[in-house]
Amino acid sequence: MSTTPSDIKATLSFSDGTPAIDLPVYKGSIGPDVVDIRALYGKTGKFTYDPGFMSTASCNSSITYIDGDKGELLYRGYPIEQLAVQCDFLETCYLLLNGELPNAGQKTEFVNLVTRHTMVHEQMQQFFRGFRRDAHPMAVLVGSVGALSAFYHDSLDINDAHHREVSAIRLIAKLPTLVAMAYKYSIGQPFVYPRNDLSYTANFMRMMFAVPAEDYKSNDVMVRALDRIFILHADHEQNASTSTVRLSGSSGANPFACIAAGIACLWGPAHGGANEAALNMLFDIQRQGGAERIGEFITRVKDKNSDVKLMGFGHRVYKNYDPRAKLMRETCHEVLSELGLHDDPLFKLAMALEKIALEDDYFVKRKLYPNVDFYSGIVQRALGIPVSLFTGIFALARTVGWIAQWNEMISDPEQKIGRPRQLFVGSARRDVPPLAARK
Repeated sequence: MSTTPSDIKATLSFSDGTPAIDLPVYKGSIGPDVVDIRALYGKTGKFTYDPGFMSTASCNSSITYIDGDKGELLYRGYPIEQLAVQCDFLETCYLLLNGELPNAGQKTEFVNLVTRHTMVHEQMQQFFRGFRRDAHPMAVLVGSVGALSAFYHDSLDINDAHHREVSAIRLIAKLPTLVAMAYKYSIGQPFVYPRNDLSYTANFMRMMFAVPAEDYKSNDVMVRALDRIFILHADHEQNASTSTVRLSGSSGANPFACIAAGIACLWGPAHGGANEAALNMLFDIQRQGGAERIGEFITRVKDKNSDVKLMGFGHRVYKNYDPRAKLMRETCHEVLSELGLHDDPLFKLAMALEKIALEDDYFVKRKLYPNVDFYSGIVQRALGIPVSLFTGIFALARTVGWIAQWNEMISDPEQKIGRPRQLFVGSARRDVPPLAARK
């Protein structure tokens, strides 16, 4: 957003005698104009009311742009469709952090930098062993990522650009290690150390699935599929978890604490748990008879008195086909074909459900298109990732977006500590009655 108002003004008038005021209007490089209401309270004594912040821009940003009506997602101006096909995840990380794609030399330097920071402090092993074996991986991640600030005191000055850069690299590099450690701990297997001769995603898959008793060799198709999942989830504008990171950071909290806060928010089933919910929905349909029962399932979804929901369709922002879903669908075909699972009953069920939903007027009118979560759960299941770790994979991928957004906020001279207002509907001022007089 430009800090210079356009020639357009928004005039706000009132029917209660409050004088009308002019508010400046800002134009973004693309997307809707924004009315600057910062002077509203000072001039009128009134706030705006916007539950869920659906009509409120909380910041200006140059990182990610979504056009929900067109089904468009841009990272720093580049379409997600091109990035997911032509770039790898670390190139995408560099882009989100620095604003431009790296050239060959910059990519080599950045990859080497991340690779040298993949190990975590050895004492973190003892930290993990303080959790119960059956602890949810997201609980482990919230604790372990927040604890990184206790191990890396040399990069906590948020006003130092170098410190912020070091913290960004550490977070991107160490999240795969921590996610893999959470998984290994949950199944009682020894932790697997990272290796510097592997790519970012191949390294993660080895830390997840290798065991000391035998050699592990990664499959290039599987690695590319997971790398694409990382790219598709790297950032998504001012969603709930990103806003949480920004709000936490506005208080001056260190970056590790802010990312832990983002992970905690992502844990919610309405946010990061959607792909798990979509997969569980398919399991339920399969248990009830599979593709032959889809018609009955759809009928129950349409019934307003039913509690059955169609998971993996529709999106808070997208009112068109989620561009990430198209890419994830192609990746799903590639993975299942590579593994000889193209006749996988769950995937065939998903295809049949998608076809019906896209052709049914009920869903078409409501623009309930498949979203990325509809397919990503199937792909992760095929890769051998347990359902309980799906949101952890999401957190791993989204960390770069969170840290880029956090760094942008810290560098923005207009940002202040977050302090939303409220419409108070409780009791007006009253005096405390004596105990004997209380009913």
